[in-house]
Amino acid sequence: MNTQVQSSAQTTASFYKTAASIGVPVMISSLISIGLNMVDTLMIGRLGVLELSGVGAANRITFIAQVMCFGFYAGITIFLSQYWGIKDIKNIHRTLGIGYVSGFILCSLFTLAAVLFARPLMSLFSDDGAVIGYAVDYLHIVCFTYPLSAFSFLIIFACRSVHRPMIPTVCNATALLLNTFFNYCLIFGKFGFPAWGVKGAAVATLGSRVVELLLLLAYVYLFSKDHPIAARFSGMFPIQLPYLKTIFRTALPSLANEAIWSVGTSVYYIAFGMVNNSAIAVVQVAGVVNDFFVAIFYGVGNASMVMIGNELGRNRTQLAFQYGKSFIRIGLICCLFSTAALFFSRNLIAGIYNFDPFTNRQLLETLLVYALFTTPRMMGYVVAIGILRAGGDTRFCLLCDVAGIWCLGVPLSFLGAVVLHLPLCWVVALCFAEEVFKLAFFVHRFHSKRWINVFV
Repeated sequence: MNTQVQSSAQTTASFYKTAASIGVPVMISSLISIGLNMVDTLMIGRLGVLELSGVGAANRITFIAQVMCFGFYAGITIFLSQYWGIKDIKNIHRTLGIGYVSGFILCSLFTLAAVLFARPLMSLFSDDGAVIGYAVDYLHIVCFTYPLSAFSFLIIFACRSVHRPMIPTVCNATALLLNTFFNYCLIFGKFGFPAWGVKGAAVATLGSRVVELLLLLAYVYLFSKDHPIAARFSGMFPIQLPYLKTIFRTALPSLANEAIWSVGTSVYYIAFGMVNNSAIAVVQVAGVVNDFFVAIFYGVGNASMVMIGNELGRNRTQLAFQYGKSFIRIGLICCLFSTAALFFSRNLIAGIYNFDPFTNRQLLETLLVYALFTTPRMMGYVVAIGILRAGGDTRFCLLCDVAGIWCLGVPLSFLGAVVLHLPLCWVVALCFAEEVFKLAFFVHRFHSKRWINVFV
């Protein structure tokens, strides 16, 4: 074991250089995405609180579709990272074939559901006719982005796994900038465009997703020389059943994990909607603002998953465990800065959105709750998504999320909203209580080393 560690351990400088090369582009992409989402919510908020609530409700379906896709691709990434650790390009391409087909089918089902059942779905989140109307208008257009996103997300995940995240970050940022520009044009009718309100925001999103996918495909297949993920049709298909079963044994629990988590957190929105009509809008804004302050964790989590996966692919299990410890320390330091930054800037943020006094007060209180729960929420992300899943421990993560959300979070949220009639900030705090519960189990699992699995 000592020989293994001595022969494979990198210097501290090399470790941070590799982590930064993977994590920083992800963090930049997240910051751009979240920053532009903040601008989007600001623009839609200028139309009115009801419009913002409607878009927030519709985006819960988008959120569930994307998170389930992310969950499946997280399982795929385990194999991609380990295969890249031993430079097995053939199996990387076989794995991509399964990812493309499965992601497209999954997201297409969400598109079909959104087209056929938009109104019943939106009525779960609000009983206000105006809010439901805006939500349906938005969802009927934006749902066609789901299959496009399935392809784009897999390309981005795969590029990160093979340590080439920078150009996909540029592609993603370009598409998001176009999305924001056309949001401005189509929401308010600027530069000769029609003023379509929330429909305009949906059209802008659809157009930006088309551009993003075209840019990514051009990068991988046209402008890169021998890109590791430039898989030809013959290299991806036909899909062999034994290998498909191997992938699904790890990826499906990850997908189920994200499905249960995303549906559970969307059920929270039903509870929020029972507090008052502006509650969904407040949580929509607070969530986007919070994401901006914790974007660094998405970089840390992705770097952790890729680097630990690479080392496990090389069968360097002890080094992978040491990497996990290092990423936990990095995460704790980041928690201190993120908590302080959100806490001290919440008044400035509320002033930017300029809601009515009651809604503004709700936003300030909710941002405070987000700040106070930064550590359990984001350390849970780093340990579970970045470390445990890198070792293929997807079933344990699934069990923890099921227990945390459905046995604690959901019952407590409805207890606070329906039975106790608590203010919105207290209902949000009750939802976040499950994060403390899960973190305790995640940390214990990490130290047990039972999460470490080598698949290649």
